[in-house]
Amino acid sequence: MTATTEVSAGEAAHGHAASASAETAKPAAEAHGHGQQHPLKLYLLVWALLFILSTFSYLIDYFDLQGMTRWSLIILFMLLKAGFIVAIFMHMAWERLALVVAILLPPLALVVFIGLMDFEGGYTNGAREEHFTPATLVSPPSKTAPLAHE
Repeated sequence: MTATTEVSAGEAAHGHAASASAETAKPAAEAHGHGQQHPLKLYLLVWALLFILSTFSYLIDYFDLQGMTRWSLIILFMLLKAGFIVAIFMHMAWERLALVVAILLPPLALVVFIGLMDFEGGYTNGAREEHFTPATLVSPPSKTAPLAHE
């Protein structure tokens, strides 16, 4: 049996048999045109938003912001720009939820694990500073002290 003439028992029982002609076996992309068409206005709007967000990123340096304010704004603008690029220009906004989760979940998990490692590293470093004094730490040999094998 070919794909165009194959009829399941359920379809035959209800009278929904597929036509045997080759014209009805067109792929979905051909049946609906040449894929999804998104308005050019949307792309231009996102391009303008990316330009504005990039301008804000440069203004952070222009106004010489420092500390947590600086880094919070830099990361905020970076994530917003990356989100717009992935959602619109990479067409992720129109994909199925399973594909979106499959693509976005691994990097999100990496960010969470890096944050956990940073927290654990800070805790370990703080414990070292609290429980060890400079006198108890092993210091590298000085250049003036003779080596043991000389």
